[in-house]
Amino acid sequence: MNALISDAALSIYDTTLRDGTQREGLSLSIEDKVRIARKLDALGVAFIEGGWPGANPKDGEFFRQIQEQPLAHAKLVAFCSTRRPGIKANEDPMLVPIVAAETRWITIVGKSWDLSITEGLRTTLAQNLEMISDTIEYLHSRDRQIIYDAEHWFDGYKDNPEYAIETLKTAIDAGAEWLVLCDTNGGTLPDRIGQIVREVRERLSDRLSNHGGAIQIGIHTHNDSGLAVANSIAAVQHGATMVQGTINGYGERCGNANLCTLMPNFQLKMGRQCVTAEQLSQLTETSRQISEIVNLAPDDHAPFVGLSAFAHKGGLHVSAVQRNPKIYEHIPPDSVGNLRRIVISEQAGLSNVLSKAESFGINLQKDDVACRQILQKMKDLEQVGFQFEAAEASFELLMRDALGHRPNVFKLSGFRVDCDANPQGEVYAQATVKLSVNGAEQLTAAEGNGPVSALDKALRKALVEFYPAIARFYLTDYKVRILNSDSGTAAKTRVLIESSNGTQRWTTVGVSENIIAASYQALIEGLEYGLMLEGIYSNISSPLAIG
Repeated sequence: MNALISDAALSIYDTTLRDGTQREGLSLSIEDKVRIARKLDALGVAFIEGGWPGANPKDGEFFRQIQEQPLAHAKLVAFCSTRRPGIKANEDPMLVPIVAAETRWITIVGKSWDLSITEGLRTTLAQNLEMISDTIEYLHSRDRQIIYDAEHWFDGYKDNPEYAIETLKTAIDAGAEWLVLCDTNGGTLPDRIGQIVREVRERLSDRLSNHGGAIQIGIHTHNDSGLAVANSIAAVQHGATMVQGTINGYGERCGNANLCTLMPNFQLKMGRQCVTAEQLSQLTETSRQISEIVNLAPDDHAPFVGLSAFAHKGGLHVSAVQRNPKIYEHIPPDSVGNLRRIVISEQAGLSNVLSKAESFGINLQKDDVACRQILQKMKDLEQVGFQFEAAEASFELLMRDALGHRPNVFKLSGFRVDCDANPQGEVYAQATVKLSVNGAEQLTAAEGNGPVSALDKALRKALVEFYPAIARFYLTDYKVRILNSDSGTAAKTRVLIESSNGTQRWTTVGVSENIIAASYQALIEGLEYGLMLEGIYSNISSPLAIG
């Protein structure tokens, strides 16, 4: 048997809906789980583990809803443990909802480590083997196909290899079709993972061949040592053909193996097909959509799918990438559905400005006087605390201003914000704004739960009559950074505001010693940029005059 396997296709097994939900702070409704399952199905993963029917009402209802409208591609899997000690599988009430879920595939988790058996289950090694055998045989007799997850496999193999192997033999003889080796504690190193997977294949070669090669090895890793991805790759290199993991690496403690990192590595680097090329190009979108559903901010620096995965900041890098992207990009970004981004910062050169202008649809040449003016203006502003790499909408407005393409949306005469507290300590804020739009004076006031909220509402109230599209805009994120903390309460602050119109998102920036003034800068640019996206600029022709 070859030490390294390099040609077989891989089966991707997603456990975001079960193992992923064990992440601290992550909770999903039934509707959330159904939406995620549909997105995983469209991505092309082979197996989707939906949860443990009977463990809670939510999981049982999820399986019922999915069965009403079955998945188009993926195999839906129910999960549970082996039967309990001292009771037969056909009499164990825990297995009743598992069968009732009506999935063709069931994953059974069993113990491999004698420490976990004697101290966790408080039973004997012999009884554990009976539990594995009885459970799989019973479910197999109900016309189910079985994936056997060998929990704490690598720890068990290190301490008592003969017994650990015996648990796998028992699972095979009882009817399991997959043997998944789990690094449950996430503490094994890649070289040891590869060695053990190879040894398992060698020691089980007779049984595997007796079943015509139908029984295969899988891998399930956790990230407690930061090695879940590396360990999964090592296992595949030595014979594993199923890889279990989660989208964005969600999971208990430090998380599970991140499928958004593994799938491109397998398919684009190792030649091991997981999904079609078209499906792989949906990976970035799927990653971000699921992060939205679970209400966790995407990791901008995640490999392959992060916002910064193909971002170029240094001027020399940008210049080189424009000549040949391979110089600083290990794969084409669109192969995983991502985009190349040119970041604007104090490290930028003319090549950054030109590339950014192109991405904005602005015709700008290197010899244009405005090009150097934009670069210098940007560097001057970053010197006093602005940060345009995180606020590209503000930079586009700066660029259009320098070129005379930034119109007058409105002119502010002034604003005022007051805060009051009632006897219960509850704080209320009221903002008043005075501005003119196309020569019409507006004086409006609004209340909010804080000064920025009140100011935002007052601005929208004044402008929505002239620009109804503003009614669809909303804030999705608000970040404050203290730039010189040694100045105490007089410190300069930078405010980043992310806005959305329901389909697009953009970020604007404001800087001031006054947090309200900084917030105002970011708020008005957010509204202005949103109007530009709506195409309303075509109705506004005069130069910008705010303040």
